[in-house]
Amino acid sequence: MSIAPSATVQATSDIDEHAEIGENTRVWHLAQIREGARVGADCNIGRGAYVGPDVVIGDACKLQNYALVYEPARLGDGVFIGPAAVLTNDEFPRAANPDGSLKSADDWHPVGVVIEDGASIGARAVCIAPVRIGAWALVAAGAVVTKDVPAHALVVGVPARRIGWVGRVGRPLERRGDEWVCPDSGERYRQDGETLTLMP
Repeated sequence: MSIAPSATVQATSDIDEHAEIGENTRVWHLAQIREGARVGADCNIGRGAYVGPDVVIGDACKLQNYALVYEPARLGDGVFIGPAAVLTNDEFPRAANPDGSLKSADDWHPVGVVIEDGASIGARAVCIAPVRIGAWALVAAGAVVTKDVPAHALVVGVPARRIGWVGRVGRPLERRGDEWVCPDSGERYRQDGETLTLMP
């Protein structure tokens, strides 16, 4: 086990001896971090959160209580996973084969969710692998994501659909002529189809 000296790990958490925990990261009660998982620096892993084998989590990420991040998920820096959100890994889930025998690891091919820097997944949202959530995107609470989400997109519903754009501070952007503007930061963005670009 590789736990940075400055990390805080609660005694009731379950961290595999082959997992890595970065500097200043906090792992709270009943969280489980499986073999080969890598959690970056300055992260917060909430009570009862699950991080699957070989999952990679960047720096400054926050997994709220009971978030489930199944392998082979990849999270960039500054990613937020809300309470009880789920990142799946099986396109065709079954517990048993047609002959009644239990499925084994050899009977399926795991697929992962990729979440780019700064993106946020709301409480109880579900991301159905394989999908990619673009940088700084915001998935609303309770949404079910079944296809890729562009950077800065605000998506809601079942299945999730884009209803607007968000800036880097997470606030919805306002349309002003040919631009989208953040009411908090003043950052300006230009839209080209389903792509939003921060303007200099």
